[in-house]
Amino acid sequence: MLFTTATFAFLFLPIALIGYYLLGARSQGLTALWLFLASLFFYGYWLPEFTLLLLLSIGGNFACGWAIARAAGKAKPPQKTVAGKAWLVAGIVFNLGLLGYFKYANFFVDNLNAVFGTGWDLAKVILPIGISFYSFTQIAYLVDVWRGLVHEHQPIRYGLFVSFFPQLVAGPVLHHSQMMPQFAQASVYRFDAGNFCGGLVIFGIGLFKKIVLADGIAPYADAVFVPADGGALPTTTEAWVGALAYTAQLYFDFSAYSDMAIGLSWMFNIRIPYNFNSPYKALSITDFWRRWHMTLSTFLRDYLYVPLGGNRRGKVRRYVNLGLTMVLGGLWHGAGWTFVLWGALHGGYLMVNHAFRASTQRLGIAERLGGSRTFALASWTLTFLCVVIAWVFFRAETLDDAVRIVSAMFGLRPAAAPMGTHPLLWNAGLPLDFAIGWIAGLTAMAVLLPNSNAIGERALALFRDGIRLRQLAGGAALAVCAMLVVLNSTRDAVSAFIYFNF
Repeated sequence: MLFTTATFAFLFLPIALIGYYLLGARSQGLTALWLFLASLFFYGYWLPEFTLLLLLSIGGNFACGWAIARAAGKAKPPQKTVAGKAWLVAGIVFNLGLLGYFKYANFFVDNLNAVFGTGWDLAKVILPIGISFYSFTQIAYLVDVWRGLVHEHQPIRYGLFVSFFPQLVAGPVLHHSQMMPQFAQASVYRFDAGNFCGGLVIFGIGLFKKIVLADGIAPYADAVFVPADGGALPTTTEAWVGALAYTAQLYFDFSAYSDMAIGLSWMFNIRIPYNFNSPYKALSITDFWRRWHMTLSTFLRDYLYVPLGGNRRGKVRRYVNLGLTMVLGGLWHGAGWTFVLWGALHGGYLMVNHAFRASTQRLGIAERLGGSRTFALASWTLTFLCVVIAWVFFRAETLDDAVRIVSAMFGLRPAAAPMGTHPLLWNAGLPLDFAIGWIAGLTAMAVLLPNSNAIGERALALFRDGIRLRQLAGGAALAVCAMLVVLNSTRDAVSAFIYFNF
């Protein structure tokens, strides 16, 4: 079910909220069960059979967590027994096995056929929405049970932690400490007008970003990438329009989902972590990854980069660990060589970034550079350019398609059309001046305006005591949300969020 549809906004969400707060006055256990069942219905609305897979994953991981905790006993700190480690390994293999089959089986077989000239045929495996997110969330849970940091004894509360519908299908990647303790608080189950209105405002901002901004710029990206995927060679101008349009589309699409997930959670008095913090304001690739998909970055750091050795085993090993972590992060996004190369590019960017920063510190010029506006502008420009180039590989269907577009961007291939003509945009009925205006406007918004995290926190503070303001803002946000959903319903097709594919 999509957040942008009338079914969600006018039926599912009101029923889920009413049931949640009516039951909340009577029983926390029943309320948690209601929200768990509502989340399962939300997930199964698309393909009900994958709800069984989600339940299998939740049940299997809960059982493994229970077995790990039981093997550890009641000792303080918990005993890391052989049996506990065996259950941990079994749980990780279970999660990676499900993820590997549903996400990578076709990719693996296709590459074996290409290398060995075989003709193995594997029926097309459909990727269950959200499997990457709920698998990583539960791997982190099992590792922390093994470390003695957590154990959830109530299966319904654990199931709700994994399946909570605002974040289930596209993140954030949750940590148990960010969610589980909240379900034990009585205040979570009581209606809070300030939280509800604040959530409604942020949800409305997210709706606007998705329906108006991300979906509005999408045709300009598609006008270049779709023909290029079919073998067409764009002009240099078209290649830059396509790359920059997709850069804006992905930003506002993912930002929209992150905002709506935050807003919906606030309506239920739940706080989930921020996952998006104006990444196009970053002055370095390191800063970019502190702002883009923040919970995935944290997961990769804590559960992959650090266990690999992090920066504790010398400079060379540190750079190897950085590169390997980013390559695996790219592969997490999708089963394709374009995603692998996208991750490798960012791994290379991070290596150069760390090496440059170490050099400036060694030469004693880091502080002087940090105070220079010219250096800051140059840093932003280079960072943004690197991100745009990498997004081409993220969007393209094949490596050849990506290379075709990047080559056109830098004029490395013969002109695709006479000077001053733009056939790909013309064929799509999209004027160049509109494309430039859209791209310039959206880039300025991403770089210059305050992000929704700050707006949301400010709104919560104002709504906490300002009853009149809360009523006005809540009513306006409700009207805007309804208008945007109705507008979206009139379209020929409703577009899903890009991160649903991962």
